[in-house]
Amino acid sequence: MKKQWPFYFAKNRRFAPCQTALFVLFLMKKIELEIVALSHSITQTHSYAVVLGEVNGLRRLPIVIGGFEAQAIAVALEKMQPSRPLTHDLMKNFMAAFAIELHEIVISDLQEGIFYSKLVCSSDHDTIEIDSRTSDALALAVRFGCPVYTYEHILESAGILMEDANTAKKGKRATATVEEEGRSGNSDLKSMSLDDLQTLLNEVLEQEDYIRAIAIRDEIKNRKGKA
Repeated sequence: MKKQWPFYFAKNRRFAPCQTALFVLFLMKKIELEIVALSHSITQTHSYAVVLGEVNGLRRLPIVIGGFEAQAIAVALEKMQPSRPLTHDLMKNFMAAFAIELHEIVISDLQEGIFYSKLVCSSDHDTIEIDSRTSDALALAVRFGCPVYTYEHILESAGILMEDANTAKKGKRATATVEEEGRSGNSDLKSMSLDDLQTLLNEVLEQEDYIRAIAIRDEIKNRKGKA
């Protein structure tokens, strides 16, 4: 059975009841996201990531998706008109025919690297939440022009903090090992130091290889979790 992460986490920290309640409210506050990029992996063939950015913030949430889902999102972002409706266009038309509105999508959970999402829909009689794959939810959100949200604990766990554009970039301090790792997707991240991993993360983010960035981010979080 899946743990309700924020409540489990708060329960196992030594907070007073009022502090626990405030902590859970903070974690469950909805944060608005927007699609900032569709990235094709430089190092992994047929791998894509949709990159969500925190509105008015510096954090990014990259989510690995399949080629079909990437195409469905790209078609809507570019406002292309296929000769026949794609699956997500058909779903939108179906919902419109029965007066069902999509108000928002919420990336509501993260379990073992898998994101879970909900569609918040309404008709004349009711408002309901429908479980959805995140890639499908995003493809519909683009078509309906509705907002995308997630929670603090998901951004904290799986997000990547981008450097402030107003901050001067640090000078190149990558070692030969790091430069070689940046060119090769097969090198072992475990053999690298934390400093080198962080430098490499910054480099692949500049190259917009978000799928590679996910692997590096996870290795950094792994190391810090064991420290």
